[in-house]
Amino acid sequence: MQTLIFLLLSFLFVVFSILLYFKLKNQRISKLNSGECPDCKEKTRTFYDENTRTMFKNEVITKRVLKNHGCSGVVDIEYKCKNCNLKEVHQVPSNSCNM
Repeated sequence: MQTLIFLLLSFLFVVFSILLYFKLKNQRISKLNSGECPDCKEKTRTFYDENTRTMFKNEVITKRVLKNHGCSGVVDIEYKCKNCNLKEVHQVPSNSCNM
């Protein structure tokens, strides 16, 4: 009986750990897509020049497509922070073929 309880608790611990991993990974990707670095917490800055009446943006995160796997595949995107030199590669599902 103790073995069954231990196995059940171990199984639940593994399942919740995997779910937590995917939740944290998705939060990290959403922060990178919004322009915020998850490590140094630096965000995109905007400046307004009143003389020329233009808005300037200082992007912290740069995105680069490494590989596009076609219509039904995923897109490998490299995110790089200019402030702390963080470099991460994530796979993002492609929306469609855009035909």
